[in-house]
Amino acid sequence: MWRRRRRVRPLAVDPASGEVVSPLPFVALVLLASSFFLNAASGVIAPWWVVVLLLVVWAGLLLSCLRAWTEDPPRTVRIGIASIVVWAVVVIGGGIAFGWSG
Repeated sequence: MWRRRRRVRPLAVDPASGEVVSPLPFVALVLLASSFFLNAASGVIAPWWVVVLLLVVWAGLLLSCLRAWTEDPPRTVRIGIASIVVWAVVVIGGGIAFGWSG
């Protein structure tokens, strides 16, 4: 009747400290890498100065993500999502509001 439950081990454990390593910061870096390519390719649609501003904002988001790497792993994912949202708002909103067409 009673089934024995199998112990589930954490995904990764830091050998130096013995703490569980969260995969969330790595997910955030994937999001930031993809948003970098979105920002860099925006020169087809947006003016060059908008692309420069997007890359400066992206660099700030990358630095804040790296700063929050160990202290708050869920925040890193929110930063990665924010980088894609910023791109979407600026490029799509600018295209609609200012008529950017490349």
